[in-house]
Amino acid sequence: MLTILGFVMIATFLVLIMTKKMSPIAALVLIPALFCVLVGQGAKLGDYVIEGVGDLAPTAAMLMFAIVYFGVMIDVGLFDPIVRGILRFCKADPMRIVVGTALLASIVSLDGDGSTTFMITVSAMYPLYKRLKMSLVVLTGVAATANGVMNTLPWGGPTARAATALKVDATDIFVPMIPALAVGLLAVFLLSYVLGLRERKRLGTLTLDEVLEPVTETVLVEAGGGSGKGTARTGSGSGGGAGSSAGGVSYDKGADSKGSDAEEPADDEEFKGLDPNRSTLRPRLYWFNAGLTLVLLTAMIMQLMPIPVLFLLGAALALTVNFPSMKDQRARIAAHADNVLNVSGMVFAAAVFTGVLTGTGMVEHMADWLVGAVPEGMGPHMGIVTGLLSLPLTYFMSNDGFYFGVLPVLAEAGAAHGVSPLEVARASIVGQPLHMSSPLVPAVYVLVGMAKVEFGDHTRFTVKWAVLTSLVVLAAAILFGTI
Repeated sequence: MLTILGFVMIATFLVLIMTKKMSPIAALVLIPALFCVLVGQGAKLGDYVIEGVGDLAPTAAMLMFAIVYFGVMIDVGLFDPIVRGILRFCKADPMRIVVGTALLASIVSLDGDGSTTFMITVSAMYPLYKRLKMSLVVLTGVAATANGVMNTLPWGGPTARAATALKVDATDIFVPMIPALAVGLLAVFLLSYVLGLRERKRLGTLTLDEVLEPVTETVLVEAGGGSGKGTARTGSGSGGGAGSSAGGVSYDKGADSKGSDAEEPADDEEFKGLDPNRSTLRPRLYWFNAGLTLVLLTAMIMQLMPIPVLFLLGAALALTVNFPSMKDQRARIAAHADNVLNVSGMVFAAAVFTGVLTGTGMVEHMADWLVGAVPEGMGPHMGIVTGLLSLPLTYFMSNDGFYFGVLPVLAEAGAAHGVSPLEVARASIVGQPLHMSSPLVPAVYVLVGMAKVEFGDHTRFTVKWAVLTSLVVLAAAILFGTI
């Protein structure tokens, strides 16, 4: 009974947010509360929620201070050189912009933190998508899928969890998977190329006025403050073959304006970007900020301190050095308050969902049912079975729940048929491209929140591509003999 109710609860949640009948926060809170009552455990709802909040509180704290820290770094211009390099490659070509999104997300993902990746990627690419009226779900979908492949790095989380759960070395899991993961990353770039071509077909052939090119290259997403001189309005297309202007970008509309299943961006929304001469820039402190960020990321990778503590210290130091005035510090915090509130609120709402799933035993019953549904004849192929199961299980469960609750059961079943724990561990990470778009991943709310995309729209667009990427990784691992 708990198994059925668990699947029904998850399906109800997904349907409601994808059809926009409820907001994600409301659905994350009200749906599990209702099902907790239906299973006869309504009296324990408070305990489940408090336990869930306790489990996710460090994550919420990390996200809060990470948003402030990287928001300040964006304000002071730390990432401007990287952004200019990527945007110089992208110019005003939708295909290059989408490929650039995948490239930037992949590079920034090397730090192992999804929230960091999404903040930097969206900050850099959002202005171009808005100016050229490109689909913002393409931005979120490509960034999430690229980050999902890179999330398998040993310091990214899943690989370390698999190693801990099965008592094997993380290096022995990751290194043999590098060729398959490289193929997966190539698949993301190919996907971004195809989606970029579809956006180019939908929007037409775009050209950038050489005189205005430097402006387009240096614009960043609005993060508050600044002089406000960099404001540009999104131009409205005139249809036919006439060229029209969009904040320094001119383009010819193609004959086919429906060549994509991506969501149309809003046409009448005013786009505001940050002036390259904004008042928050701190060029004299560039190397201090670069060094501070490098030290912070190094300490995070080496696990010298808990990540929430590192970002708390980093945010306090960054604010103090870059903005000594209390008035300026308050202005910077206020500028990023919306993102902090939206993301932290979503995390605590997700705590209700995960708390009820775990506390009522739904997750355990669902996992047992799925493992029990594996045919006896598939025992010698538990590596492949684990890879396939990792897609739905890491989407509907937290990484902790999957790697510490389900993976040992799968490994034990495999061992009974001569399948090594290492093979099962390697297979368990192939579902990460899909996992990064799970409603239970806090970082995805940073992504959709900063890109101003509805979570349901992101889910509907991204899931199919993420599943395809995960299957490519699995197929490559089988081909290379890793699984």
